[in-house]
Amino acid sequence: MKKSAQSKPVVAIIGRPNVGKSTLFNRIIQRREAIVHDLPGVTRDRNYAEADWTGREFVLVDTGGYFSGSKDIIERAVLQQVHEAIDEAHALIFCVDGRAGVSALDSEIAGILQKQSKPVMLAVNKIDDGKAESLVAEFYKLGVGEPYAIAAANGRLIGDFLDELVKRLPPPSEEQSASDEVDDEQKTLRLAVVGRPNVGKSSFVNAILGHDKLIVTEIPGTTRDAIDTPFDYKDQHIILVDTAGLRKRAHVKESIEFYSTVRTRDAIVAADVALLLIDAQDGATDQDLHILSDVVRLRKGLVIGINKWDLVEKNAETAKEHEIALRERLRKFDYAPSVFISALKKQRVFKLIDLALHVHAERRRQIRTTMLNEFLQKVIRAYPPPSMDQKEVKITYCTQVKSAPPVFAFYCNHPTSVKASYRQYLENRLRQQFGFAGVPIALSFRRK
Repeated sequence: MKKSAQSKPVVAIIGRPNVGKSTLFNRIIQRREAIVHDLPGVTRDRNYAEADWTGREFVLVDTGGYFSGSKDIIERAVLQQVHEAIDEAHALIFCVDGRAGVSALDSEIAGILQKQSKPVMLAVNKIDDGKAESLVAEFYKLGVGEPYAIAAANGRLIGDFLDELVKRLPPPSEEQSASDEVDDEQKTLRLAVVGRPNVGKSSFVNAILGHDKLIVTEIPGTTRDAIDTPFDYKDQHIILVDTAGLRKRAHVKESIEFYSTVRTRDAIVAADVALLLIDAQDGATDQDLHILSDVVRLRKGLVIGINKWDLVEKNAETAKEHEIALRERLRKFDYAPSVFISALKKQRVFKLIDLALHVHAERRRQIRTTMLNEFLQKVIRAYPPPSMDQKEVKITYCTQVKSAPPVFAFYCNHPTSVKASYRQYLENRLRQQFGFAGVPIALSFRRK
């Protein structure tokens, strides 16, 4: 991930395995994104999500557990990811297990953090009640500042901890404030071309850049195996964030998929829209769905190209059958537009670019509050929110609080009692009414 591509401050959670980093990550972003398990080392690569505390927005990064001196190729790759997260962050959360006390690995991590010129918040986790707070004093000897007692699992003292964290974040830069005022139509589209190895990403990029009407200048990217390539198309400036150059390493055969996923995520983080290429002969694989999940988690636009369509034997029903199978496989991602293409034969490749531009515009749309409240009254009349916990839920007001990505706030009397099925109902009706093709949208329920 390149800092220049990220307009919000980055906060990375660091710590040894099984201290509750992913649980803290989920608690701060207020939704379950990271996989939480008692088995150490479940998190391997970096997991990004946008967070907001008292109006201060930042990007939170969950990292894998820090392993010291391991010869295991995956653990060494995790360690590299931890160091990269430290490097890109503006502030660090050092998470330790308050019940286990200070370990040798905690001390080793503290030594690394002491060399950083970045603010460090020491989160002493698993302090579930006041009786356990006497355990916190031991962590002063780590030498990274004041330890804060928290319990990520039940949310104890998380608010106080975040109050202190946001004080340590850099203020919004004047450059970013000025960029926010730029006319939306003048903004550059950063388009990540992502997908599994051998799905045709290089062929697609070559098909696009080989068009004789394009102005092309290649600029090597700052990540190890991505290239940012600017070009102009239909008076729109676009930067292709290409992840085609996966470097295979003979001695790391077991981690090829891991490295591919890491590099793909870096490209997605840097982009506005992700263009996922799927092999038409394989269909949507589990790894494709993993990439889709990352796109949605990071709230980027999404377009799907089903490549190598020229290699599929066809009849009059083939395209329809493949489309149905794809939608069934995508399920909750079925709002993403898709096109059958052949990058090798340059068939419909520019239709994907047109779709990406449309999704980019949809992602930046702002819906007027009056229209949203007319919509709200209509959908509530059709299907009132069901009661939960013996509480009658009343949603009275809706407004869009953000675009790129779009976030809609619904004000009600019992925000935590809105069922997941009703949230999905509102999202489906929002899309039906206003579009947002290929755009992940977030719904926030707030107390009236």
